[in-house]
Amino acid sequence: MDNDLIAANIAKVLQQVSSAQEKYQRPPDSVRVMAVSKTQSAEAVRDAAAAGLTDFGENYLQEALEKIKSCADLALTWHFIGPIQSNKTRAIAEHFDWVHSVDREKILRRLSEQRDPSMAPLNLCIQVNVSGEDSKSGITPRQLAPILALATQLPNIRLRGLMAIPAPAEDFGAQKAACDSLASLFEDARKEHPTLDTLSIGMSADLEAAVAAGSTMVRIGTAIFGARR
Repeated sequence: MDNDLIAANIAKVLQQVSSAQEKYQRPPDSVRVMAVSKTQSAEAVRDAAAAGLTDFGENYLQEALEKIKSCADLALTWHFIGPIQSNKTRAIAEHFDWVHSVDREKILRRLSEQRDPSMAPLNLCIQVNVSGEDSKSGITPRQLAPILALATQLPNIRLRGLMAIPAPAEDFGAQKAACDSLASLFEDARKEHPTLDTLSIGMSADLEAAVAAGSTMVRIGTAIFGARR
């Protein structure tokens, strides 16, 4: 995809977010747009950055590390959003700014232990399986309280909020209900952990429903880069 098309797509996405913020009485600039750049080239990342985006989400570690190195001259924020294997935690802790997909205490502890104390704390979201899908990563809602409590006690990380990948739904009402379920858990968690500020939910297909439910960060891939090959 050429850079002009990427720039046009980003402008369209930003307008959709702005319109949804206004429609659902959200403050301006209350929703960050993360470009999901998995399977995309470093050149595509550069094109998206030139169009104004600074947040990039990656699922595949080795591919991501190559892009992070290639784009090191740019002031970008890198988010790891894929499933995390234990043997990948060190590289994630060393190279990423955010991790959105923590769903086990073991992974949480390893990220904290392997983050260099000289670096800024690793921003962290806990992934919740709000749709109860066996194929999806994420903890159950009832498992949330203890892992949040642990996250607040560990050094070298900063607990920011919750993330979910709801089951696909065509109907706006179904999309909104799934997003609302995470938003409800988020508001309950904030009673115990008032510094939480990030609700990471919403993708290309359910962006409006996510903004309506209170998302603060949407993860957009297809609407920016086109369908994956």
